[in-house]
Amino acid sequence: MLSTAQIVSGIGTAVGFSLSSLVVAQLSGSVTISGLAGTATVLGAALLALPTARTSGKGGRRAGLALAYGCALLGCVITVVAITVRSWPLLLGGLVLFGSASAGSLASRYSATDLSPPGHTARHLSWVVWAATIGSVAGPNLAEPAERLGRTLGLAPDTGPFALSLISFAVALVVILAGLRPDPLLTARSLAPETPEETKGSGTLRTAWQALRQERTASRALAAIAVSHTAMVSIMSMTPVHLGHGGASYSVIGIVLSLHIAGMYILSPVVGWLADRIGRVRVLVLGMALLLAAAVLAGGAGPHDVARVTTGLTLLGLGWSCGLISGSAMLSEAVRLEHRPAVQGMSDLLMNVCGAVGAVLAGVVVGTLSYGVLGAIVAVMVTVTGAWLALRPAHLASA
Repeated sequence: MLSTAQIVSGIGTAVGFSLSSLVVAQLSGSVTISGLAGTATVLGAALLALPTARTSGKGGRRAGLALAYGCALLGCVITVVAITVRSWPLLLGGLVLFGSASAGSLASRYSATDLSPPGHTARHLSWVVWAATIGSVAGPNLAEPAERLGRTLGLAPDTGPFALSLISFAVALVVILAGLRPDPLLTARSLAPETPEETKGSGTLRTAWQALRQERTASRALAAIAVSHTAMVSIMSMTPVHLGHGGASYSVIGIVLSLHIAGMYILSPVVGWLADRIGRVRVLVLGMALLLAAAVLAGGAGPHDVARVTTGLTLLGLGWSCGLISGSAMLSEAVRLEHRPAVQGMSDLLMNVCGAVGAVLAGVVVGTLSYGVLGAIVAVMVTVTGAWLALRPAHLASA
């Protein structure tokens, strides 16, 4: 059920996101304002991370995911209305709620770990991550057919893709409410009766911070996830600009980004198996090595060297996959069951904040210095993190 909801919601997220900046540009008449579309969706994912975690802590995973997809569905309604009345500020408000779907997608991977037997956490988590591949690839290709269908049904221009997103999130919501039974988190708690009743609803930053202070392994996992995501978003967001300086067409840029997305998701089950087989920390270090190779290859490539940039972006996706899957599994296993929703919510919040900040700073670096300097900064960041993980104290080796 988690994978099914992930596929359906992934289609809705991709089809809406692929046109959001273009529609904002058309309504506002400003390319600068159009950049706020991506910021709005990332902000929405960050804002819903902790409420989703808190709701999961109180009522189970089904309740938390229902909140995320329900907010995303409401966001689609607002975006359709905003486009119809030609209001770009209202559209940005709708996109904030639209970003809740990403919060649900991230929370879904943790839902797969609640009942995982020992030694299989990463594998179970990775299959849910892998399911996002289908939606990420199919979604953008459905934008044009959805727009034609919307016109046929009498909807305002440019609303068709968001109407399709609305349907996708509604289906995901129904799948979660009807199909995610028994609730994995509540079932896990029923099998662990020693869990203190007063901590079962904990989903606050304070709870997460206290848990992280007690578990150094969890802190390392959280840092690895944040660094992996920051490195990926920083380089990925500026690659189209870099290739554009070399005169690359939209189709070429699209192919490069498609291969990057394939690197992020398509080998997820392999990464999960490897993390369970050789250990979480080793796969995290491998991920940092892949991110380093990506930063060197892409950052050192000229704007005309499409093949080298493509190779770098593919490795960038693979490195991110190692960081997300192994780090998420390590994080879940390192904290007690009653603290998991809070810590996992903090992880998703930190991921989205780091991604947003990384994208903004990457734009500043490329605008004032160069794409190569951005690659060098990322290379240093992942090298330091990889060394920190590899030189962990001996008592953390079991992680």
